[in-house]
Amino acid sequence: MAGFLVSLLLIGRFDRGDGGFQLIERVEWIPAIGAKYLIGIDGISLLLVLLTTLMGFVAILSSWSSVTERVKEYYAMFLLQQTGMIGVFVALDALLFYVFWEAMLIPMYFIIGIWGGPRKLYAAIKFFLYTMAGSVLMLVAILTLYLQHFDQTGFYSFEIADLLSATCRWGSSVGCSGDSSSGSPSRCRCSPFHTWLPDAHVEAPTAGSVILAGVLLKMGTYGFIRFSLPLLPQASIDAVIVQAMIALSIVAILYGAFVSLMQQDWKKLVAYSSVSHLGFCTLGIFALNPNGLAGSVIQQVNHGISTGMLFLIVGVIYERRHTREIAAYGGLAHVMPKYAVVFAFAMLSSAGLPLLNGFVGEFTILQGAFETNPLWAALAVPGVVLGAAYLLWLYQRTMLGQVTRSENLRLPDLNLREMAVFLPLIAWAIWIGVYPKPYFEILEKPVARIVERVQPGYFAARPAAEDPLPGLNAVQEAPLP
Repeated sequence: MAGFLVSLLLIGRFDRGDGGFQLIERVEWIPAIGAKYLIGIDGISLLLVLLTTLMGFVAILSSWSSVTERVKEYYAMFLLQQTGMIGVFVALDALLFYVFWEAMLIPMYFIIGIWGGPRKLYAAIKFFLYTMAGSVLMLVAILTLYLQHFDQTGFYSFEIADLLSATCRWGSSVGCSGDSSSGSPSRCRCSPFHTWLPDAHVEAPTAGSVILAGVLLKMGTYGFIRFSLPLLPQASIDAVIVQAMIALSIVAILYGAFVSLMQQDWKKLVAYSSVSHLGFCTLGIFALNPNGLAGSVIQQVNHGISTGMLFLIVGVIYERRHTREIAAYGGLAHVMPKYAVVFAFAMLSSAGLPLLNGFVGEFTILQGAFETNPLWAALAVPGVVLGAAYLLWLYQRTMLGQVTRSENLRLPDLNLREMAVFLPLIAWAIWIGVYPKPYFEILEKPVARIVERVQPGYFAARPAAEDPLPGLNAVQEAPLP
C-alpha cells in the first residue's frame, strides 16, 4: 500500500507538456563500460509504474488467507518482484534495463515453484527457460547497438539517449530488430511464443497469476515501445518486419479467442484470453501511428486491471471449492450475489463494454490499425466478438441457472477484505471508461516523439486542415532504406 501511495506523488510532479523524460536520477555505476544507474519517467512509464504499484498491493492483499507456509519468504519475493518491475519501467540505461528485466525471472520462478500447484516445478522451469531464451537474444541486440555506438563516437555508453544518436547499419538494424522482436513476444506471450503460459498461470498461486498477467507481461510490449521502435527506426518500418508482427498479432487475437472458447478450466480460459488481448497491444504498436501506440499503452493498463480482476475472481472461488472446472459450478449468483456482481463487472470490462476501460483501448487500437491498413482492423475485429462470446459463456455456465451441486449451496459470499481487493480496480476501470482524456494527454507527447523517430516528418507532412492522425497505408508507402 505504501508503494502505491508514494507512486501517486508522481502524478503531481509530472509535467504533461514535457514529452521528454522527467524526475531523472543519474549515478555512475560501472564507468569502465559506460553503464549508469539512470532512471526517469515519461507518460508511458508513469502509467505502467502506477499499474505496477497498485497491482502489487492488490496481489499481496489477496494472499491474506491463501498463503500459510513460508509466509515471510512469500512476501519477500513479491517485494523483490515489484522492485524489479518498477526498475524496468524507469530504466534509461540499456544494461540497467536488462538487469531489471532478468531480475523478474527469479522471484516469479520461486513464487510458482514453491507456492504453486501440483505441477509447479515443471511450470516454473518452463517459464524460466522460455523467457530466458528470449532475453538472451535481446541482450545480443543491446550489445550490437552498444558496440556500433562506440565505433561511431569513440566512447562506451549504454544510455538510451546516446544510443539514439548512433546510426545503425541496415543489416545490423534488421538483425537487432529480429533479436529484440524475438525476446519481447516471449514475455508478452504472442503466439507461438506463449506455450509456457497455460502451465505458469494454472500452477501459480492467485497473486502470482495477477502479477504475471497484470504487470510482468507488459514488459514485452514496453520493450517494443521503449527500445525496438526508437532505437531501430529503419527496421521498424521495414515492410517484412511490420507485416510479420501484424500477422503474429492477428493470429494471437483470433487463436487466443478460439482456444478460450474450448476451455473447461476456468483459469486456463482467462489465461488464453490474455493471449488475445495482448495481440491487440502489439497490433497497435506496429500500426506505427499515434492512435495505435496510445491505444496500445492504455490497453496494457486496461488488461492489467481487467485480467487481474478475472484471476482474482478465479482465486476467490478456488479457495472455497478447490476446483477450477467450469462444469463444477452453476447458479452461483443465487448463493454469492456480491461475487456475481463483481464477476459481471470484470467480465464486461474485459469484453470491452462502452463506458468501461476495455472499450477505450480496443477502439483506439482498431482506429489506429484502420488508418494504416483497413484489412488489419477487419481481421482483428472478430477477436472482440469472440472475446464477448467466451466471457459471456463462462458467466452463464458458472453464475446463472440453478445451483446444480450441493457443495455450492454453502459457499460464503465476498467478505470485506475481498471487496477491498476489487474496489480500486473497479474504480480505475470506470474512470478510464468514462473519462479517458487525462490518459491521452499524458501519452500525447511521448507517443508523438516515437512516431516522429520512426517516421521523420510524419506530422509536418499533414496540413493543419487534415486529420493529424495517420493516413491509410502509411507503413506500406514508407520508402525502404
